Amino acid sequence: MKALIAMSGGVDSSVAAYLMKSQGFDCIGCTMKLFDNKEEQVSQGKTCCSLEDVEDARSVAFRLGMPYYVFNFTGDFDKKVIDNFIKCYECAMTPNPCIDCNRYMKFEGLYERAKVLGCDYIVTGHYARIGRQGEKYVLKKALDSTKDQSYVLYSFNQEQLAHTMFPLGELTKVQTREIADQNGFINASKPDSQDICFVPDGDYARVIEERTGKVYPKGNFVRKDGTVLGEHKGIIHYTIGQRKGLGISAPNPLFVLSINPENNTVVLGEHEDLFSDELVAGGFNWIGGEAPKSGFRCNAKIRYRQKEQPATVTVLDNSRVKIKFDEPQRAITPGQSAVLYDGDVVLGGGIIERNSYEQI
Repeated sequence: MKALIAMSGGVDSSVAAYLMKSQGFDCIGCTMKLFDNKEEQVSQGKTCCSLEDVEDARSVAFRLGMPYYVFNFTGDFDKKVIDNFIKCYECAMTPNPCIDCNRYMKFEGLYERAKVLGCDYIVTGHYARIGRQGEKYVLKKALDSTKDQSYVLYSFNQEQLAHTMFPLGELTKVQTREIADQNGFINASKPDSQDICFVPDGDYARVIEERTGKVYPKGNFVRKDGTVLGEHKGIIHYTIGQRKGLGISAPNPLFVLSINPENNTVVLGEHEDLFSDELVAGGFNWIGGEAPKSGFRCNAKIRYRQKEQPATVTVLDNSRVKIKFDEPQRAITPGQSAVLYDGDVVLGGGIIERNSYEQI
């Protein structure tokens, strides 16, 4: 059996490659060149796609006796990830580009490349598991809950799951690093990348302005009743739940409740105003292939680091669902993903379209 290993240069994908070789697979290593960090003239130390990452991946592939290639996917990455990232902020949404990258680059673009190369599987260093329930493939959480990445993988379909492997799904990060150290991998102690690859200094608003050439107009900070509190720097600078960087003096801390591009206002309020128990998510992907026929109970999470929460789900038209939580959730944010779980199994996910802030 032949496997194409997506190697980022980090320890996780390197150990994934080692485990596949150890199982007797005929392996090819590759790095997806998605973005050129040199364009931004910032430090490359905390993100992917640097020359150092490519050389680290090449070193591990050579040590394992694997062919290794670099695939240039920068054009598709610009169109499908960066452009969507910018559009979301312009529309008062907060995107998760890692989800788009997994969907369009790794498990669509790379999957198609693997088929051309005659590979039976694509393999990544994600902490998640793939199993079977009857005739269906299922995506499951990793055994190590502290590293579980199933939240960013909900876009899978059945064909993709049938041809994907996650060798780290039953390991802890400590075990992964031990394997890398035992095998003398150059990146055994390499820190995990933290930042978005095309925003490696964290200043996403600057990147948006430079890429679009636009000047995003200032506008008013307002309360829910329309009272003007001050002037904001442009709506792309804010996201739901934000407290820091507002520059507003008030007796109590203020938080961003909603962002309204139609009238260029940012609504501020108290911490308790951030809580809501309901949302609508669109573009919903059901990993099993079909939406349930009626409402059902499950757990849901609305951000990567959140613990999933009990909720009731109602299936709407046009691949949309309504999720009503048992308890109000803080800062439900349009543009982020709502992902549904039945125990360890990921049922599917979609993009949050609105919440109770919409009518503000």
